[in-house]
Amino acid sequence: MIIFAAMSSLNIYNSLTRQKELFEPLTPGHAGLYVCGPTVSGESHLGHARPYITFDVVYRYLMFLGYKVRYVRNITDAGHFEEEGRDATDKISEKSHLEKLEPMELVQKYTNLYHWGMKEFNNLDPSIEPTATGHIVEQIEMIKDIIAKGYAYEKNGSVYFDVKKYAEGHEYGKLSGRILEDLLESTRDLEGQDEKNNKVDFALWKNAAPEHIMRWPSPWGIGFPGWHIECSAMACKYLGKQFDIHGGGMDLLFPHHESEIAQSTIVNGESPVRYWMHNNMITINGKKMGKSYNNVIKLTELFSGNHPILEQAYHPMVVRFYILTTHYRSTLDFSNEALQASEKALKRLMEAKSVLEQLNSDAWAVKGNNADLVQKLNTLCDECHDFMNDDFSTAKVLANFFELAPVVNSIKGGQIAGDEIGQALLEKMKTTFEVFLIQILGLKPIAETDHGHLDEVMQVLISIRQEAKLKKDFTTSDAIRNKLIQAGIQLKDEKDGTVSYTLQTS
Repeated sequence: MIIFAAMSSLNIYNSLTRQKELFEPLTPGHAGLYVCGPTVSGESHLGHARPYITFDVVYRYLMFLGYKVRYVRNITDAGHFEEEGRDATDKISEKSHLEKLEPMELVQKYTNLYHWGMKEFNNLDPSIEPTATGHIVEQIEMIKDIIAKGYAYEKNGSVYFDVKKYAEGHEYGKLSGRILEDLLESTRDLEGQDEKNNKVDFALWKNAAPEHIMRWPSPWGIGFPGWHIECSAMACKYLGKQFDIHGGGMDLLFPHHESEIAQSTIVNGESPVRYWMHNNMITINGKKMGKSYNNVIKLTELFSGNHPILEQAYHPMVVRFYILTTHYRSTLDFSNEALQASEKALKRLMEAKSVLEQLNSDAWAVKGNNADLVQKLNTLCDECHDFMNDDFSTAKVLANFFELAPVVNSIKGGQIAGDEIGQALLEKMKTTFEVFLIQILGLKPIAETDHGHLDEVMQVLISIRQEAKLKKDFTTSDAIRNKLIQAGIQLKDEKDGTVSYTLQTS
């Protein structure tokens, strides 16, 4: 067994208190983690990659520390609309009209694509992955309780949370730093706002017009749930009235997470979450991601290189590596130059790991005779624990690996003799690479992840091209075909409607 220096305790930056705090779970030896999952009304994109990779590492590290972790990550397959009164648009319903698919058919399609992307990133599956549509009963019961306690009201078949009433005895805005008086003044006027007692009130349940596809019966009429109540109901069911960690992107901090706190506090009589964690946003070449900039890059585009911004295809492990080179609370800017540099850096670390595994230390002394070098290498290994315990500082962990890699190469090249470091330290370095680089950061050699995945990637690209052709979007279908030709792959449209591919050889 390799012995590491005594580790520090895990400290997490709590968005609620705006400071790092010692992690003390509600139940010793157990940890409850809830992360807001995707709204499956479209393909997952680069912006989705960061939170799910970030919290995959949190999940992995908590398990490494010995906690029995229940990781809940939901699927939003209903609701999630802009607050626009009775005319609010359900994203799933709207997209199903556009794509001429049944809502659940659309949901399944994009859920499958999302799962595919997560596997390409080598993310572990969550313990539980509940869906909003699978928990309508729980949401209705929670809304009924909020109404009974006087913190919600019904108008025209819709139910709204009374934020002003809540603020009389609670601090609405504590998580986001918003001040209610400012919100009352600044909230924009939207169609249907006259239904609400106050502009800041948010929907718990929405009345569904006859043409609305996704609709359920409720005590207030036929309708569908509000976005915020979904996560409160699912988190409470699977993690309890109060749980340890709630994660998500900073874009969810307000109003989603702020509203979760308010409604869950009324139902359960206590604030639902001990530690709130939020990852920062991704920019592309210094600009915020957005449709107006034409820089929203879908995962299929990222992995195939089929986007005007991209100079080449980028492997999922390269993207994962690059995301982890920056602390999760810092802004991350994507560029071709940065990704290409990450590809080289990842290969360099994986080559060093491979060299370590091949080194034979049978003839070495157990202990090294170069005291300064031994101390330096021990420190570099031990600090990996300290950095992860310091609010999951993956960037610092990787920085230490870049100091370890040249030493490994020097041992291989003979510039450093094996006896200088000794057998024990060599084994410790091997363990550090395996545990932190592979098990905790979840990285793999690119060649390893390529093997066996080509068919899966091709089937996704073929499916997207088929859909583009059906919609007469020949620009997209031709772009996919041409990019694949450049990569040495030829697509063929057969008479029976299937699409096959063959590798081009010179």
